[in-house]
Amino acid sequence: MGKSVNKLSGQLTKMAVTLPAATEAQYDMRIGDQNMPMNALVGKTITLNYQGEINCLNCQRKTKKSYSGGFCFPCSQKLAQCDLCFMKPETCHYEQGTCREPEWGEAVCMQDHIVYLANSSGLKVGITRINQVPTRWIDQGATQAIPIFRVKTRYQSGLVEVMFKNHVSDRTDWRKMLKGDAEPLDLTMERDRLVAECADEIKTLQQQFGDDAIQFLPAEPVVTIRYPVEQYPSKVTSLNFDKTPEITAELQGIKGQYLIFDKGVINIRKFSGYQIEMVV
Repeated sequence: MGKSVNKLSGQLTKMAVTLPAATEAQYDMRIGDQNMPMNALVGKTITLNYQGEINCLNCQRKTKKSYSGGFCFPCSQKLAQCDLCFMKPETCHYEQGTCREPEWGEAVCMQDHIVYLANSSGLKVGITRINQVPTRWIDQGATQAIPIFRVKTRYQSGLVEVMFKNHVSDRTDWRKMLKGDAEPLDLTMERDRLVAECADEIKTLQQQFGDDAIQFLPAEPVVTIRYPVEQYPSKVTSLNFDKTPEITAELQGIKGQYLIFDKGVINIRKFSGYQIEMVV
């Protein structure tokens, strides 16, 4: 009997993630309309083959280059999610009537957000829509996270984040994150320290928008996340479908949106829109 072969082909999008009670992040590769559970493949050899075509995630037209994580150039210029304000929500211009897609903004940006602390490559502050917890933390490779504020809009969450950025980073060092788990931190203590340091600024924002718009969350527990990794690389080498269209290697782990192979790592989210064949 020959070894059975599973083959998926189609348009790549970022891996789906869940966090069951066991606290190990669960991953599914999404290629076209097919899903492949990935955790059980750690320790096995897989092949990813770029088919030489990229399609925009929004309009599906062929594009020679992917912009803003999976879009053609025209869509990157017209979609609200590709606007600078989505990355820097404190620059939101919805109230000025210049939002690229006002209905999209209402559905996404005018919803409750969480301001959180996470430990990925060290302590960082971040924001995410409330329905993206814990997805956002897993996508960043965080091993610990704690919500600290619940706010009414993305703009307001951006203002709170900017306030905290004067005291703590908002970045993840992805290379450090992929070399191993960050040293555990007392996130409750860090939360209380930062809230005390920013007490006057928090009060000003609450006076401006209302206490119910920016709610401190003093009782939220720290969430601990494990990842399906058998071996971390001692040196992080980045793989790229544009330079290496076929990757055949042993999968040694998954963390964030990265597949960790014995010959390098690849950021799956970066190549959203690429037509890929996966053979297991």
